[in-house]
Amino acid sequence: MARIVFTQQLKRFTETPEVTAPAATLRAALEAAFAVNPRLRGYVLDDQGHLRANVVAFIDGTRCHERVVLADPLKADSEVYVMQALSGG
Repeated sequence: MARIVFTQQLKRFTETPEVTAPAATLRAALEAAFAVNPRLRGYVLDDQGHLRANVVAFIDGTRCHERVVLADPLKADSEVYVMQALSGG
């Protein structure tokens, strides 16, 4: 099963469960995490259901660039990391 992990930055705002799910796409993995904590959805997705501009996702160490459909495929043993993109000076 795919494993989805949220980094510490998001933990400041809400519970960020580590979830394992039989997800075939990034969207399905995110939906499995949102089922555990629905509040998390608003921190990760915007009101159109797209990945927020300040959030990035990595699947098996590769950054996901498609932010709308979130159809990036997952393998049965994929690891997904979701984090806030930080900037500053």
